Amino acid sequence: MMRGMGNMQGMMKQMQKMQKKMAEAQEKLGEERIEGTAGGGMVTVIVSGHKEVVEVNIKEEVVDPEDIEMLQDLVLAATNDALKKAEDLTNQTMGQFTKGINLPGF
Repeated sequence: MMRGMGNMQGMMKQMQKMQKKMAEAQEKLGEERIEGTAGGGMVTVIVSGHKEVVEVNIKEEVVDPEDIEMLQDLVLAATNDALKKAEDLTNQTMGQFTKGINLPGF
């Protein structure tokens, strides 16, 4: 019975190490900047690794009051492009911690 307790403590230490590494990876993701583009680079949206929009850039030549709907579509497309890339980066970064582990809710 005592051997089982030592093994349990070792597992707890491993889990704590993994939690710390996951927290560090999560923090690093927040510092990442991922760029999405639309309209051949006419609209650029930058998001963080935490999937927050941090910057929107629109080239001057795009701004035409008659084409506001097109501009809105380009911003939407660039935002979705950046968010998909951020999701891919998150899955790639955090996936290393859950390989082979079945964690409900992840």
